[in-house]
Amino acid sequence: MNKLVLLALCALAVSVAYAEEEKFTDKYDNVDLDEVLKNERLFNSYYKCLMDQGKCTAEGAELKKYLPEAIKTECAPCTEKQKEGAKKVIKHLTKNKPTEWKNLMDKWDPERKYREKYESRIDEILNS
Repeated sequence: MNKLVLLALCALAVSVAYAEEEKFTDKYDNVDLDEVLKNERLFNSYYKCLMDQGKCTAEGAELKKYLPEAIKTECAPCTEKQKEGAKKVIKHLTKNKPTEWKNLMDKWDPERKYREKYESRIDEILNS
């Protein structure tokens, strides 16, 4: 095998492995989710952003950017703090804001492809 081809294959393998290990930015990991969830004005700002019904803050735009990948990959690129935050938000929305939860699910998973896949996990989150 040509050395150049071998080198290119090695570089490709390294880049694929690196891409699989990449995490989402942790720049916004310190957003106070409890404050967002208990403050209607803050919550509505994020909700409207995610529903394409209002402007997005920098944090909301970042969330919106990464949400499809997080849904598709079971949050594989999420940091641990993001995974815990997702559980907290899911628990709060399903218990306290079921209409908004349904609207978000309909928007971000219109084919119900992932919703059914994650149903048992959501039940676990609710019972934790």
